[in-house]
Amino acid sequence: MQVLLVTLVVAGCAVFAYASAREQAEDAARRQAGAVARAVADSPSVREAVRTGAGGADPSTALQPYAERVRTDSGVDFVTIMAPDGRRWTHPDPRRIGERFLGNTAPALRGATFSETYTGTLGPSIRVVTPLRDTDGTVIGLVSAGITVRAISARLAEQLTALAWVAAGALALGAVGTYVVNARLRRHTHGMNAAELSRMYDYHQAALHGVREGLLMLDGHRRITLINDAGRELLGLSGEVTGTGVADLGLPAPLTGALLADRPRVDEVHLTSERVLVVNSSPVAGGGRRGTVVTLRDHTELLALTGELDHERGFTQALRSQAHEAANRLHTVVSLIELGRSEEAVDFATAELELAQALTDEVVTAVGEPVLVALLLGKAAQAHERGIELVVTPECGAIEAGPGVPPARDLVTVLGNLVDNALDALTGVPGGRITVTARRDPDGLLLRVADNGPGLPEGVDVFRRGWSGKGEGRGLGLALVRQVAHRHGGSVEAGGAPGGGAAFTARLPVPPAAAATGPARTGGAPPPPRHDTDAPAGGPPGRAAGGGAR
Repeated sequence: MQVLLVTLVVAGCAVFAYASAREQAEDAARRQAGAVARAVADSPSVREAVRTGAGGADPSTALQPYAERVRTDSGVDFVTIMAPDGRRWTHPDPRRIGERFLGNTAPALRGATFSETYTGTLGPSIRVVTPLRDTDGTVIGLVSAGITVRAISARLAEQLTALAWVAAGALALGAVGTYVVNARLRRHTHGMNAAELSRMYDYHQAALHGVREGLLMLDGHRRITLINDAGRELLGLSGEVTGTGVADLGLPAPLTGALLADRPRVDEVHLTSERVLVVNSSPVAGGGRRGTVVTLRDHTELLALTGELDHERGFTQALRSQAHEAANRLHTVVSLIELGRSEEAVDFATAELELAQALTDEVVTAVGEPVLVALLLGKAAQAHERGIELVVTPECGAIEAGPGVPPARDLVTVLGNLVDNALDALTGVPGGRITVTARRDPDGLLLRVADNGPGLPEGVDVFRRGWSGKGEGRGLGLALVRQVAHRHGGSVEAGGAPGGGAAFTARLPVPPAAAATGPARTGGAPPPPRHDTDAPAGGPPGRAAGGGAR
């Protein structure tokens, strides 16, 4: 198509140039013939010869040699001097002298000079006829000069040959240029033609907006050149952001730094206000400018499920431990019965049952939310396994699901991560104790976890992603706690506990309309806790002196 287009353009230009050249050649012939005719008509010798002819002499004797010299010198094909009645006095063919001039003479007889194309004795020609005037202005003869069309065509043929060479050169140059441009375009498009590029663009658009992963393309100045729908959703962007710099998007500083980095990033975890994102970036080298391709994966749900799986594993380990201890106690009861000490066996079994039930009843009464109850019971079992005392304070108030109350999953994220950090901090610490407070205040929910461990280092942002008491690059739990608190418009604070150690407090506001409804129990009030004053000192795991649940 490109070669055909170039050929058509060159051919059109050649035809136009030929038509223009022919028109110019005819116009030039007309001007040349007119100049010769007027020069002859203005010649005094011609006028004198015509006057002599009026006296009876033959004007041809003097005019024929003169006309032939003018014809030869001027390059015209004929110069005819004639009487007013059209009888020739001169002609290139002497045999035609005396014959009538073939053509129009009326305008010249009226004193006007005119031109026409007419077929005479020499064939078709462009001729100019002008009057020959006497000194008093009387028309005493006519002069006609002309150039044959054949001569004009011969002149044009010479120009046409040159035009043909120019057209051929232009066509060759256009073909070479087309090949070079096409080859360069092919290199840039990896050998794909227009149809393939169009098809790839359609697939590109479908894939771009169909994938669930976020995709960003940044130019060399770290401006967004392309972003898909998933990328907008994951980054919480709205409106037109194409052409906006990454630093102007208002993203968290660590995530902004990752997007601005020149080096590749592989599976880096970053937090936004609502999501946990896995970021991968790869620099792109192209010409003199460099860009970056960034992919984003949402790990919020996966991380939440992983946390729930960790809790379930904790529950499983706790159940195994309880099963092991239950087997020991069962052997004890069976052995007492075999020894004939049935009453002591009954008392031992009853005390164990009442203490275990008291633990459950007290946690249910203090917390209320079934998911948090299950979480604290499991954590109490884990704490017992590590030799740590977990206490649910008496000031806890019942928390129930309702309008405006954060989802149970978010409550588990906050409380579970805080308790897990406390368990890690107290591992190996003699007399470790964790105090949990969970209540519903007029302003919202308060979740506090305190321990008597080594405390927090000074001058460190413990909620920064990557910080951990076990070393840099491992911590994510506290960052998630702050993310959940900020997402619900709350806050989380870290400080020292009254008796030494660390204390974390998370406040999650609840709308006034939701708070006014109060805690509504859907399953009925739990049975009151049962106490056994004769319980042995070595009660079941999780039982705190003073009635607190661990």
